[in-house]
Amino acid sequence: MKQLIKNVHILTMDEQSSEYKNGYLLIEGNKIAKIGHMTENQPLADVVIDGKGGILMPGMINTHTHTGMIPFRSLGDDVPDRLRRFLFPLEQVMTKELVKASAKYAIAEMLLSGVTSFCDMYYFEEEIAQATKEMETRALLGQTIIDMKTPDYENAKEALSACENFLSKWADNELIQPIIAPHATNTLTKNQLSEIVQLAKKYQAPITMHVAEMTYEMEEFQEKYQQTPIEYLAQLGFLEQEFIMAHCIFMNDSDIELVKKYPTVRIAHCVGANTKSAKGVAPVKEMLDAKLTIGLGTDGPSSGNTLDLITQMRMFANFHKTKNNARNLFSAKQIVELATKSGAKTLGLNQVGSLEIGKLADIILVETSSVNMFPIFDPYSVLVYSANASNIEHTWVNGKQLVKDKKLTTHSLIDLRDDLYNQMNEFVKQAKILSNIQ
Repeated sequence: MKQLIKNVHILTMDEQSSEYKNGYLLIEGNKIAKIGHMTENQPLADVVIDGKGGILMPGMINTHTHTGMIPFRSLGDDVPDRLRRFLFPLEQVMTKELVKASAKYAIAEMLLSGVTSFCDMYYFEEEIAQATKEMETRALLGQTIIDMKTPDYENAKEALSACENFLSKWADNELIQPIIAPHATNTLTKNQLSEIVQLAKKYQAPITMHVAEMTYEMEEFQEKYQQTPIEYLAQLGFLEQEFIMAHCIFMNDSDIELVKKYPTVRIAHCVGANTKSAKGVAPVKEMLDAKLTIGLGTDGPSSGNTLDLITQMRMFANFHKTKNNARNLFSAKQIVELATKSGAKTLGLNQVGSLEIGKLADIILVETSSVNMFPIFDPYSVLVYSANASNIEHTWVNGKQLVKDKKLTTHSLIDLRDDLYNQMNEFVKQAKILSNIQ
């Protein structure tokens, strides 16, 4: 099938930052077949969509999240030790049905906000893979491995075995790439981490992990090893793998110089979750000065509350410019690149992240008719500083339109919400007990 999108301002996000201020784009099958100016003769198509002057751009890439955690959203947001008081205890009552319902709802939220690819780590990841398949979106998915009893496995050994099965089962899926997801540098033993590196080598699978995120993590490594977590991981061989490090709030100059030597190591920056928890602002200026690859992530809906990257782009600008006391530190175009092209590079997705002929058609249309979208002197500035998730009008993944006129095309959001709500009874009961809510 051929789909023609016309009368749009196209931001290709290619290496030349090419723009078509009044352009069209042709999707043929699941790929981008042609891009041009409206002054040219447009090709024939089975479906023609008038973009009405909206901004056509690559789908955004969420480089780190936990889609199974929608039930936790708004719970204990202002509690200091939220992880141990709420998250770890309540995760023990998570079921595979609840995780799948949560994942489908989370994916719907991402699609409606223009996110076409994401990287996920959680429990019951097989259920999240099934949810992703049903929602027809693109993802890197990893079963969480942690040295404690979890809702799906008794110990890390069982989780690691399940991870290997997961890698085999989903290896050839068109939209889903199975990965390995050890929880954190300080929640697994050295032997367990070494096993994970060997598994990654065996399957040539990417690894994602929380790294240099917690103050107590940093203190523990300094006390035990007189090393940073990143130095520790380097000795175990992690940096020689395709490795996506989430957070890296406390990455120091020597860590940056170390990571610089390993181009397969990338960073998922979650500015919203990191600052909400008062942990700090990662040294992204220094990372980018060192030419490290960085993409934006939301973290889970419990940590950052929202799964859209438009919110992250604005927070990125505000926090980093304030931290460095420099209004001109990052241009709006650079920030949009972090949400698209750089995010794709972070996840190793070479066929998305920019609009180029022959690439996969993961595309979004941002409408410009809403009250907050006028006037437009600079489309990149509008996306970073003016837009919000509700401005996403259409979303395509792999050439299929999954959002049309701000509504899902293949699922009912109400049904997804009802299904999630119906699975939350025990979770809500236990959450109220922990919160002392009557």
